[in-house]
Amino acid sequence: MHLFENAQSRGYARLAGVFYLIIAVAGGFSIAYVPSQLQVAGDPAATFANIAAHPGLFHLGLAGDLVMMLAEIMVTAMLFFMFRPVNATLSLAAALARFAMVTVMAAMLFFHIGAMALVRPDLGLGSLSAAQRLDLAGLLLAMHDGGVWIWQVFFTAHLLLLGQLVARSGRFPRVLGQALSLGGLGYLLDSIHAFAAPDADWLGMLRIALLVLVTLAEIGFALWLVFGRVAAARVTAPAAA
Repeated sequence: MHLFENAQSRGYARLAGVFYLIIAVAGGFSIAYVPSQLQVAGDPAATFANIAAHPGLFHLGLAGDLVMMLAEIMVTAMLFFMFRPVNATLSLAAALARFAMVTVMAAMLFFHIGAMALVRPDLGLGSLSAAQRLDLAGLLLAMHDGGVWIWQVFFTAHLLLLGQLVARSGRFPRVLGQALSLGGLGYLLDSIHAFAAPDADWLGMLRIALLVLVTLAEIGFALWLVFGRVAAARVTAPAAA
């Protein structure tokens, strides 16, 4: 546990990067791969048929979400202490925004579990007709999607703050920090596009470009934490009273 004692050490940064990469792998599996195998755009009946036919994959997706969230908690805490010497207030705000994101993500799992219960009448909901179960499951998945739009707003705030902390720290390439801040706006634009302006093609193209940028920036930041040279902190955190 000695690696957690010095937030400015090389080993601490490397461990934070490992947790960040766990988020990337687990999140890529649960958020991207599993839905691509189960969800059929515009056809909820086919989607729920896929879930019923592949419950193992659906449950693996939930497990991937849990692994990702546990890693998120570690990253949230570790980044706070890493960047507290740069600006304690902004570092705390960034941590709170990221933790709010994780909280929303955790709440969203209940909607997925409820949808599974409706898809499978053997779980105690056999009194409902197939059409009723389909309608209710569709509502739960729509509420899950609404949760995505919400957590993306919190994550945008986190990335805007984290990017500036990274850029001002002097410990990482400034371009990484600026890319995190700029690219993070893609999550906000994605929520706006999905919720308020789905017909704005230009907005859709812009959010895709920014999401690509922030994905590369986050992976680059994680890899730099693990393999790159992390300079010593310029500012010393104030001593506890």
